[in-house]
Amino acid sequence: MLTLVTGWVLVLLGAALAAGGVWLAVLGGSWAYIAMGLGLLVSGVLLIRRLRTGLGAYAALLIATLAWALWEVGLDRWSLIPRGAFLAVVGLWLLTPWISRPLGKPPTDDVPVKTNWRGPRGWLAGAMVLVIIAAVASMLRDPFDVSDELAAAPSAPLDAASAASGATVTAADDWLAYGGTGYGQRYSSLTDITPQTVGRLKLAWTFHTGDMKGPDDPIETTFEDTPLKVGDTLYVCTVHQRVIALDAATGKERWHFDPKIKVGHTSQHLSCRGLGYHDASVVAAAVATSASAATSTSSAISANMAAPGVAASTGAASAAAAPACTRELFLPTIDGRLFALDAGNGQPCAAFGEAGVVQLATQMGDLKPGYYMQTSPPVVTRDVLIIGSSINDNESVGNPSGVIRAFDVRTGRLVWNWDLAHPDATTPLPAGQKYTSNTPPSWAGGSVDESLGLVYMPLGNQSPDQVGEGRGPEVEHFSSSIVALDVATGKLRWAFQGVHHDLWDRDFPAQPSLIDLIVSGATVPALIAPTKQGEVFVLDRRTGKPIFPVRESPEPASNASGEFAAPTQPSSALSFMPPPLTGKDMWGATPWDQLVCRIEFRSMRYEGPYTPPSTDRTLVYPGNAGVFNWGGIAVDPVRQVLVGTPALLAFTYRLVPRHDQTSNLVSAGSKEHWNENYGARYAVAIGPFLSPLGVPCQAPPWGAVAGVDLHSGKVAWMHRNGTVRDQMPAWLPIPFPMGVASLGGPLITAGGVMFYSGTLDNYLRAYDVTTGRKLWQARLPAGGQATPMTYRVNGTQMVVVAAGGHGSFGTTIGDAVVAYSLPNQVAAGSGRPEALRLSSTRP
Repeated sequence: MLTLVTGWVLVLLGAALAAGGVWLAVLGGSWAYIAMGLGLLVSGVLLIRRLRTGLGAYAALLIATLAWALWEVGLDRWSLIPRGAFLAVVGLWLLTPWISRPLGKPPTDDVPVKTNWRGPRGWLAGAMVLVIIAAVASMLRDPFDVSDELAAAPSAPLDAASAASGATVTAADDWLAYGGTGYGQRYSSLTDITPQTVGRLKLAWTFHTGDMKGPDDPIETTFEDTPLKVGDTLYVCTVHQRVIALDAATGKERWHFDPKIKVGHTSQHLSCRGLGYHDASVVAAAVATSASAATSTSSAISANMAAPGVAASTGAASAAAAPACTRELFLPTIDGRLFALDAGNGQPCAAFGEAGVVQLATQMGDLKPGYYMQTSPPVVTRDVLIIGSSINDNESVGNPSGVIRAFDVRTGRLVWNWDLAHPDATTPLPAGQKYTSNTPPSWAGGSVDESLGLVYMPLGNQSPDQVGEGRGPEVEHFSSSIVALDVATGKLRWAFQGVHHDLWDRDFPAQPSLIDLIVSGATVPALIAPTKQGEVFVLDRRTGKPIFPVRESPEPASNASGEFAAPTQPSSALSFMPPPLTGKDMWGATPWDQLVCRIEFRSMRYEGPYTPPSTDRTLVYPGNAGVFNWGGIAVDPVRQVLVGTPALLAFTYRLVPRHDQTSNLVSAGSKEHWNENYGARYAVAIGPFLSPLGVPCQAPPWGAVAGVDLHSGKVAWMHRNGTVRDQMPAWLPIPFPMGVASLGGPLITAGGVMFYSGTLDNYLRAYDVTTGRKLWQARLPAGGQATPMTYRVNGTQMVVVAAGGHGSFGTTIGDAVVAYSLPNQVAAGSGRPEALRLSSTRP
């Protein structure tokens, strides 16, 4: 009976595979699935007839499939799985006595016969041995893996000027800014934790914010915060943008502040990636040691502040009536406010704006609820804070301005504004006038070099991201660019564009990292900017000129009515842009869903990474989630190395003509996400490129960790990163190390250790910076889609990460801030009193 059932199953599966194979062949794809389907059909029919040759036919199928699989993908074990794993399991089943014993007997003969390993059963056993040998061989080496080493020390010493500069921009005992310092390096000079000691890290404390996703919050409610540490206090910003001050040694709460944000039903995001910090006493000390520079900068800022037309709503009266806070925390909120809080007690600083608040919606025009927001911290200098914005992306063409503004850190007075539609007019906009609407926003946060007097702001794309019709010349010039603005005046010093006429949402998504590079024996002030398409542009931050070569490559034209695509796109000599996909790169859990992926791949328009969106389904790889996103990269200024976590996921786009400007085209239950784009010619359907079983259609890895020598631009090591443990069913948490997508930034330390937590599985991991080898990992209570940070308190180096998950990324949701230290350094006490827990729903 089992033999009969097995035979019929093989017939049905074979018929389906052969039919799909014919479809694929007609589309110009591989004929192998036809042959595989026919092999299953023949084997099944012979088994139904109880013929031993059914085993022989299956042996031939196994050997032919193995040869084809090795020819297509070599010994890549994860790519071999959909081609051979199911067939191998069936082969083992056919070798069992329950199947092989009845073969060769009449259907009515129930007398057992002796089976042996000669003939067809032996052939099948031999084929299985070959399959097992190939499987074992595939585990010995990963063809994706790059396993060189980074230099342990710089090849040439930094000169005296660079060393002095580095001393002022390197995070040490404290973590004073989102990226450690204004340089955005995500680097710490602490050395207590090394490759030799990191394996002894233990949990020091866990703090629960009590701030969880509420019933009316958007799907993308995410805990992405990188805390700040000043002195003995850690400052945390929660998903509802509440600020909590903790004892940095014990994790006990000292105070908290709730801005009581208003979340509209149209809000796309709800997150706080971090805070800004300013210490007037440190600034005063710096001014005393560099009086001439301070005088010139302060004079320029004072001139701007005295310019006519500064909006009264910025708070001149309150500034005059109350003393400024000495130490300030700056909190931008999702509903368009900017708070200045006393870092000592969490109370609003009365001298700043109106009772501690600046209304960022001023002169923005009529804003729809949820269309304007702040999720990234401002850039804070000694005199001004500089802030961009985020918008409700791809909802409508009626978006707020992407203006970049600078406010006085003490009074909240507007100092300058940079509106890219009027790039030379940076004097504060006169009262009653409005900034240009729907210009590309700077949503990811910037970096600053105060010695050069420049702030570097990454720009996004104009919304709608995938519809290029109607963009003005200024937008075409500045969209998806890095702009360098004068800190004192806001004047444009240079701009560098990473994508021309961006139709793919490939903006500069991360804070640029600043580093003084040794180039041909000379020190060059550099800026390193990762992109969603995987290019890493290395520029002279004085001029914006490339340090690593950038070339223009021809790209395909658009075929959509009313649209065009740029004829060329820039590419960097340092790049993580993945090679173009081919049919053999398609993946799945079984041959059947892999076949569906190959059919879909052949059915879509795909001409490489810059294939323009079309009314036909278009494959976009890398997808708009980005090779790099807001987490960015980390750089070591001493060793002159970079570490990053490139993600590799394909998406599909489809332009949908709009018949009017108000209809809602969203389809309930669709696996595609729709950009409605009210007011545009097209809506856009976007979705991940997944198999029928819900796994990516492209072969893993989908995420990696990599180290780069910044002298040569060479990728020294790159390894798969993360497991599918937390994407598996709860009853089967197998940690297959396939390399998974991630979201969040890395941390690099002078001790030679890199920390990262952004993978789809709930782990904080540590890696050897020299080799990329995983050294240690700790299980987190929720997804770690944030950037870890480190500091020293009471002689103890701590590593801290926010573990609250990501609403649209599918990771475990939580509210934890988790700290680790070495065993002999674990702090006493942890957590917060339950009576002080915040409400788990928004106000």
